[in-house]
Amino acid sequence: MFEKLIHLEGIDPLEFFGVNNAKMNLIKSFFPKLIIVYRGNDVIVKGDDEEILRFESKFHLIIDHYNQFNVLPDSVINQVFLNESEGNTDSVEEEKDILLFGINGKAIRARTPNQRVLVDACKNSDLIFAIGPAGTGKTYTAIALAVRALKNREIKRIILSRPAVEAGERLGFLPGDLKEKIDPYLQPLYDALLDMIPAKKLDEFMKDGTIQIAPLAFMRGRTLSNAFVILDEAQNTTINQLKMFLTRMGMNTKFVITGDETQIDLPLQSPSGLILAKKILKHIKDISFVQFDVKDIVRHRLVREIVVAYEKHHAHELLRKEKAKEKVRTDKTEEK
Repeated sequence: MFEKLIHLEGIDPLEFFGVNNAKMNLIKSFFPKLIIVYRGNDVIVKGDDEEILRFESKFHLIIDHYNQFNVLPDSVINQVFLNESEGNTDSVEEEKDILLFGINGKAIRARTPNQRVLVDACKNSDLIFAIGPAGTGKTYTAIALAVRALKNREIKRIILSRPAVEAGERLGFLPGDLKEKIDPYLQPLYDALLDMIPAKKLDEFMKDGTIQIAPLAFMRGRTLSNAFVILDEAQNTTINQLKMFLTRMGMNTKFVITGDETQIDLPLQSPSGLILAKKILKHIKDISFVQFDVKDIVRHRLVREIVVAYEKHHAHELLRKEKAKEKVRTDKTEEK
């Protein structure tokens, strides 16, 4: 009697085996001559060598399906184990805008024209700036592209960063260790990742450094190679901070910089590094700039109306100030 051990790396056994091991019992029903035992993340198969090889080839197909779609329906198990040709097991129709499949097989796709522009820019450029108002999916799309690149083994790690700048508030000294202090600033990045990667696998990626989330200050002195790197909220970087970050780029690396020029939380005396970078880097051929606008907002419909209202107010204020300056100049001319 032969024996084979199959280890389920990064897979939650409860999700994969099913409640009360229902999915594994279904799988076992197709191989009554084999003894199949499962403990934790290990599956032990005993029996005839040829039968074990046949089981292993089928079993790896459903592992691949789960890793791609993060879900394992009974229909897929039946399709794989009944189909001797071992053909395509994808139960979800392919669509060109789908970037990857998130939790429970949720299709994550580029939903707006400029999100698609960002996807295309990522194919052609190693450094991309995605700039636009809140709710346009800049960061979410960038993280989806990073997770897809990791799944396709195009890169070895994902690095996500943000400047630790408070949005107009002074929170004081936060309690806890270093991770607990910086987590509030990085929570939006965790939220996006949890949409795309099962919690157990994400935890493993975080522990082994495959996915790293760190404040911008921790980037100094590093060379970031074989990675997909995202800097979020870049409007809150100073000129020197953003210059420092951009010069961390190593070989086989994608950089995506996201930001909203209308939500700068820096002190008034500190100009935004994002605004200067947009001005002085836009003529470099291999750097892409993707400009999002209110038509790309995918949150609640009121978010779009709120952004439009603030933009109108801002434009009105600029016009009012310009008229005031012109009146001062006119008055000085008349005095002369």
